[in-house]
Amino acid sequence: MKEVFQNEVIKQILLKYRTIWAIGHAQSVLGWDMEVNMPKEGITERSVAQGELSVLNQKLILDEKFVELVEKAEGEELNDYERGVVRVLKRSIKIAKAFPPEFVREMSEVRSKATMVWEEAKQKNDFKLFEPYLDKIIELSRKAADYLGYDEYPYDALLDLYEEGLKTRDLDPIFEKLEKELKPILDKILEEWKFPKEHPLEKEKYDIEAMKKVNLEVLKLFGYPIGTRGRLDVSPHPFTTEFGIKDVRITTRYEGFDFKRTLLAVVHEFGHALYELQQDERFMFSPIAGGVSLGIHESQSRFWENIIGRSREFAELVYPILRDNLPFISNYTPEDIYYYFNTVRPDFIRVEADEVTYNMHILLRYKLEKLMINEGLRASEVAELWNEEMERLLGIRPKTYSEGVLQDIHWAHATIGYFPTYTLGTLLSAQIRTYITKDIPDFYEKVQRGEFEPIKEWLREKVHKYGSVYPPKELLERSFGEGVNPEYFIEYLKEKYLG
Repeated sequence: MKEVFQNEVIKQILLKYRTIWAIGHAQSVLGWDMEVNMPKEGITERSVAQGELSVLNQKLILDEKFVELVEKAEGEELNDYERGVVRVLKRSIKIAKAFPPEFVREMSEVRSKATMVWEEAKQKNDFKLFEPYLDKIIELSRKAADYLGYDEYPYDALLDLYEEGLKTRDLDPIFEKLEKELKPILDKILEEWKFPKEHPLEKEKYDIEAMKKVNLEVLKLFGYPIGTRGRLDVSPHPFTTEFGIKDVRITTRYEGFDFKRTLLAVVHEFGHALYELQQDERFMFSPIAGGVSLGIHESQSRFWENIIGRSREFAELVYPILRDNLPFISNYTPEDIYYYFNTVRPDFIRVEADEVTYNMHILLRYKLEKLMINEGLRASEVAELWNEEMERLLGIRPKTYSEGVLQDIHWAHATIGYFPTYTLGTLLSAQIRTYITKDIPDFYEKVQRGEFEPIKEWLREKVHKYGSVYPPKELLERSFGEGVNPEYFIEYLKEKYLG
């Protein structure tokens, strides 16, 4: 296989970069362990360890000789992969230069502590516990925006951290269109009753060990390499983490009822994992290994969760696995399973929201984040505003903090600016459906037969194999000839739910 990095300056950069990569690798392991295995009181030392590693990582990125090499490479004749390395590193250097070491340390420590407090606050339904941490995170996030710099809004600086080049001016028209179009679609679906608001399977209790077997069987169907390059574990909030191209792990949670919650979480996380697993292995240990952005990443997970996982064909495919492991399934048909996967109703919990209402949950968070960062909204005001926006957008009002403002872990992680990427990914998943069904006309028949290799290969060729070589907007133009377009998603909903 031809070597992708041929320029001598780039080779020197990659040699130095290996230590930076190793620190990131260690931090990923520590972060995964914190969510999956670590005893609660371990947070005291873990938060300090993570803080020190963040400062060390910053120090190495800003090493004078390393920065000089990256600047030197800009003047060289480079191929696309090498230009990708320079672009990614220039961006990392700019971000690292922006933050003083004491800020990096403080942010890392606050994140670690806030995560543990959030878990307790959610469990106890006590927002007051988390409030001072959220205030601190808002304060640090506003500082981060000032350090990074911006043209129009402080929030733009944070958006760019998660989606390179993304600005409020890109998102406002998308969310305005969704807010205008989704409510009439939702009202009509609820009026027509083709898709149920509730399903008896939501109340069915399952044996957790049996459900673990179901999830593992489904992952085997997809070809997820458990034991060789992947794992499935349990955490309070399902997530995927990659330690490298050869080690990509996913988690889910088991609540003991309403099995689609854990199953569709696994299908969703598989989409993230596949993106990392299907990277070009020649990128290993380099800055261009890994998904290019969270929006592109989310397009992969939402594609698997919604376009595949909520399809009639997938319900038929997994029906025998469900029937063999969950005794109550014999009372239902594959068609029942399909409608159970596609209940439509306004609900409180984002991760359990249906396709129709999901983006309203993101719109709510987007509005609050803009107010926090651009206008200094205090944590004490957030919970009430959350409830008011949810009532306005979905007609329901949370009765507890746990089903309202405390439901997501993201603010505890200080990832303000992250939520909009969920909508970008959801919209893109519907675009990808349009493109893939043109190239693979029997796409859904393949899903029904469990023939996922051609689908995975198509995704590899169009998205996965490029890693971070091209910025997200350029990747979309190269592979699909257009950027994010909400029309595809709106048409998909109308076709599926009203057609």
